Amino acid sequence: MSFPTPISPPNRPARVPPTEAEAAVGGARSVVAEPVDEGLVEGTVRRGKMFAADMQSPEQRLPWTVIGVLAALLAYSYWPSLAQLPSFWDNPQYQHGWIVPVFTVLLLFWWRKPVGPVTTSARAAGVGLLLLSFVMRLWCASFRIVTLDMYTFVPALMGVFLLAGGWSMFRWSWAPIASLIFMYPLPDEATRYLLGPLQTVATIVSTYSLQTLGLDAYRDGNRIILGDGQVLGVVDACSGLKMLTIFVWLAVMLMLVGGLEWWENLVIAASAIPIALVCNAFRITTVGVMYNFNDSLKGLSTSLAGMGLLEKGQSLAEAFHDSLPAALLMMLLAVGFLVLEMKILSYLVVTDDLAPSMVAGGGGIPRMRPAGPAPAAMPPGAVRPVIATPPRSAPGFPTIPNTIPTEKRSVSPPPGGDGKMG
Repeated sequence: MSFPTPISPPNRPARVPPTEAEAAVGGARSVVAEPVDEGLVEGTVRRGKMFAADMQSPEQRLPWTVIGVLAALLAYSYWPSLAQLPSFWDNPQYQHGWIVPVFTVLLLFWWRKPVGPVTTSARAAGVGLLLLSFVMRLWCASFRIVTLDMYTFVPALMGVFLLAGGWSMFRWSWAPIASLIFMYPLPDEATRYLLGPLQTVATIVSTYSLQTLGLDAYRDGNRIILGDGQVLGVVDACSGLKMLTIFVWLAVMLMLVGGLEWWENLVIAASAIPIALVCNAFRITTVGVMYNFNDSLKGLSTSLAGMGLLEKGQSLAEAFHDSLPAALLMMLLAVGFLVLEMKILSYLVVTDDLAPSMVAGGGGIPRMRPAGPAPAAMPPGAVRPVIATPPRSAPGFPTIPNTIPTEKRSVSPPPGGDGKMG
């Protein structure tokens, strides 16, 4: 099997394609190229052809048939909760939920590998995951815990893949399947515990930001009182919980497809929450600035209302607060922070591929020469001049003479040569 030449992120060496032995035993290097390693269209076409070729083999077709049948039965069992998902996605806080299963299917298709032998331990572990999921469902049903009952679909689907495809399939499929948890809403208790602190942090940071910009603003609970008496209330919708769930999912997707080191993934995961808080505070601060200049923006608001872009009598600040441009702006800002973070991390540590390989006998770091064309070769018998270093002096210090004599170093002619220049 041939592998495409990977394209590395900035300041990162290209990954070495796996050998056939590593591919057979499932070595450390990934057999399937990641989305950043080749073009999306080329990779999709290549993987589609590989999947069609694998389906010609009964050994490869049977596991996927079993997965399809068991997944259909699982969807039928969880249909009452799955049918409620569109109603949850209508909530602005979970509007990103519909795209989560789409990305999961794409990642499963992109990372797919040929099915290997399925051991008895893998089948036992798959059955165990299914039984554990069903026991959790019964426990949630007895206490009427709806959200946790929805969550059990994820480990149950993992059990299906493990039961039919073995440990080799589980290694590349568990992460995309686990990301399905983001298509469900948060439990009610978690929402109640998070809303209060998020509202407080958003109010404090936004108030300090407005004051830093030189605007009159002070905090009164979860309200921001502007200089003209305008009250900007940081309600539940402004707490940043929506941005928190979206940005955490974005960080997880970046960790899955970015091909980063494990410690870089930890840094990105830890930075998802601060980035969400900063972006939410930026949105509230922008609305506060618009409210402060509301009189100056009345003409623009009237013009936009005449064009049908604003409701009659609605200010520009009110329209911006929950508008699609504001959501897109926050999304771009968050992605920009994540990309900048990846760029900074790429400069912090030299990877093992760039470091000298002492154990393997790879030698040290290769010698570097200045940019530009390579110097011309010296002909036999040529004289290489040695330029003497000029005396160094500084105000207030005596001049140190250069005591190194200037001499000529001749290049020894080859045997049989006369030592003369051509």
